[in-house]
Amino acid sequence: MTEQASGAHHPQPRPRTSGPQSVAVENVTGAQSLIRSLEEVGADTVFGIPGGAILPAYDPMMDSTRVRHILVRHEQGAGHAATGYAQATGKVGVCMATSGPGATNLVTPIADAHMDSVPLVAITGQVASKAIGTDAFQEADIVGITMPITKHNFLVTKAEDIPRTIAEAFHIASTGRPGPVLVDIAKDALQARTTFSWPPQQELPGYRPVTKPHAKQIREAAKLITAAKRPVLYVGGGVIKAGATAELKVLAELTSAPVTTTLMALGAFPDSHPLHVGMPGMHGAVTAVTALQKADLIVALGARFDDRVTGKLDSFAPHAKIVHADIDPAEIGKNRTADVPIVGDAREVIADLVQAIQAEHTAGHTGKGYAAWWADLNRWRETYPLGYDHPDNGQLSPQQVIERVGQLAPEGTIFAAGVGQHQMWAAHFIQYEQPATWLNSGGAGTMGYAVPAAMGAKAGQPERTVWAIDGDGCFQMTNQELTTCALNNIPIKVAIINNGALGMVRQWQTLFYNQRYSNTVLHSGPEADGKQPSAGTRVPDFVKLSEAMGCYAIRCEDPADLDKVIAEANAVNDRPVVIDFIVHEDAQVWPMVAAGTSNDEVMAARGVRPDFGDNEDD
Repeated sequence: MTEQASGAHHPQPRPRTSGPQSVAVENVTGAQSLIRSLEEVGADTVFGIPGGAILPAYDPMMDSTRVRHILVRHEQGAGHAATGYAQATGKVGVCMATSGPGATNLVTPIADAHMDSVPLVAITGQVASKAIGTDAFQEADIVGITMPITKHNFLVTKAEDIPRTIAEAFHIASTGRPGPVLVDIAKDALQARTTFSWPPQQELPGYRPVTKPHAKQIREAAKLITAAKRPVLYVGGGVIKAGATAELKVLAELTSAPVTTTLMALGAFPDSHPLHVGMPGMHGAVTAVTALQKADLIVALGARFDDRVTGKLDSFAPHAKIVHADIDPAEIGKNRTADVPIVGDAREVIADLVQAIQAEHTAGHTGKGYAAWWADLNRWRETYPLGYDHPDNGQLSPQQVIERVGQLAPEGTIFAAGVGQHQMWAAHFIQYEQPATWLNSGGAGTMGYAVPAAMGAKAGQPERTVWAIDGDGCFQMTNQELTTCALNNIPIKVAIINNGALGMVRQWQTLFYNQRYSNTVLHSGPEADGKQPSAGTRVPDFVKLSEAMGCYAIRCEDPADLDKVIAEANAVNDRPVVIDFIVHEDAQVWPMVAAGTSNDEVMAARGVRPDFGDNEDD
């Protein structure tokens, strides 16, 4: 009926629409129909918490041998866990909550999934249909509340509509531009008797994602690429979601164009590849930021020209023509006008581009090469590499901690990061060679993401090592899910980068607010006057807290112990592990483009502006 988005990184669970699997079971409850529907669409893991309105669904779920339910400690944890599961596996993540506050606690992870295009189905209970609109106990209009932050949502008041709605929800979430779909089901619909019939007839006449790009646009893009002198491949998270990383490597090596991967696209192109110039953006590598500014052609693939990449929009890439390819036509031209707009699935777009460029080469249109461009790029890479200072007082450097966690982790480890300084350091100082090994909250910037997302990733990829890189601020928002991990045999590993402060906010206060540290100290009350307490007297004591939740916990303060402690954590695989790394409080994230300024004003370190020489458009 609708076109399927091609090429996910992992096989997507698609609703079954024909064949010998057809079944019909009479006289079941709507709740039984719901669980059977989840089984049929291939959902194997649900994160959730029961409550009054959704309770009918929990009874038949107890009998399912195909759906595993993981009881979380907070609905926000359920939503982020479903997101981590989806990002790590490529399947649709599923979370479940009751009506009212249960449903509203899912709002943040739903918004997070919406911003980062994560395939998610959130199932919520609703008060009985006759009570809807009466301000009944634990009633909230979750359909209305989430309408701006879902790809689509449903209110189900009839038991017979449940299979069709679940099939449509999974189809919408996983095709085209992926995203979250909410299914709100009235309690009486879950309790009513019905006939479960599968496959259902889907009714989505207006939903037809375009996956195949227009051939004329592909040819125009190929001509621009072969004629360019300073092209850049600007790669976004859509390339990973489309499973297009192999095609991207072919395109890059065919053109020899530099590749920059956004925060959501780390791992789409190997960090170690000589064509990779780093991550762009507010805290991007100097070479990547400058390459986009000096480019005469930007080929944007599954990226959306968001403000964290462009800086001051009207000064972004002033000399560049734009080829913009995206599965979502609404993104093309939204922030930057495209000279060649291409609507389509990234894998199909890139594969067609490769063929078109090869045709250009065969016809003798090979351009003049990019030798001068690469001379500039390599000079910038050598002059302004990523780096960090070691604290003079002998404390741990947070960058060194994260770098060594990455270097000592087993191959194929999945890393989930919270939001803030540690997120940027994890993006910079861990090498990402494979897709779906870096999970983070990019668009929404949600503190508290890391621990539950790591839990979801580990539930979906139990054979892989999963590290959560978290800050002490983020960790205190959702650390209760460590209890969930301990009780459900989900042995994640957590590195708390503990600088005793809301680090990124403190950095802004240092740079832009005359070092007035208003309400950013976390480890002690205001009477402490900002003095660093000893690790064991900080409140809370993360080691004791983690042990109380069933974890193996260690504290590390001395750089001499760093490798030993990380190796100790890697060796424990029968329960969650938490390391409290006490790090220097004034380490800062560099490079940096101050908010609202041009990317031309990128600072390599502590306000130092790079000198790029005469590299203007010629």
